[in-house]
Amino acid sequence: MSIDKKLSALALWLLVPLPTVGTLAAMMWPATRGTVLGQGLYFFSKVWILLVPLWWLMRVERRKPGWPPLRRDGLGFGFASGLVVGVSIWLVYVWIGKDWIDAATVAEQARANGIGTPIRFLALAGYLCFVNALLEEYVWRWFVFRRCETLWGSKAGVVTAGLFFTLHHVFALAAQFDARITLLGSLGVFTGGLLWSWCYARYRSVWPGYVSHVLVDIAIMIIGWQLIFGAGA
Repeated sequence: MSIDKKLSALALWLLVPLPTVGTLAAMMWPATRGTVLGQGLYFFSKVWILLVPLWWLMRVERRKPGWPPLRRDGLGFGFASGLVVGVSIWLVYVWIGKDWIDAATVAEQARANGIGTPIRFLALAGYLCFVNALLEEYVWRWFVFRRCETLWGSKAGVVTAGLFFTLHHVFALAAQFDARITLLGSLGVFTGGLLWSWCYARYRSVWPGYVSHVLVDIAIMIIGWQLIFGAGA
């Protein structure tokens, strides 16, 4: 194995497991779920996956940090794909999700988590759609996909990066929903991971995937609003 592949494997080992560990500690492990320790581990995992790529860029790749320039190339595809996926998510919710998800339970969970008022929910939604989506493109596409590409090539890298992106989401969904929603949601996350990894592979920029990601997250937040504050809540 070449030195580049060894380094890429090390980078994945340093980053990929931590979001799952943080999610399990905060949401599923009986000893830590709902405790300060569990929340602390979750917060640490979030900080860790942001700092590892930055440290890697400066210490291993010996480059200065900075975002790639915003180019028009790929933005049209990002917008179109995000619109298609977002509308598809809404249609699946209308056709299936309304019958599978108990809106009253979701509203109760939202109140318990401190986002049961419109202002707090919109603040969280704004962060998730516009800030967190960009951070995830930075971590999972710019960093993780490139490491996967080095190890397995572009096509396999798209798939493996999509799988790594999905892993911790599976446990987060399982902690809140039944098996049907967990499976459906996990397939949706994996589809998004594939799409956005492909965007990076095709355009070599986080921006097309980010535009798509924002639109998809907006669709999800609209559904969340409907469940928490709609007539069913």
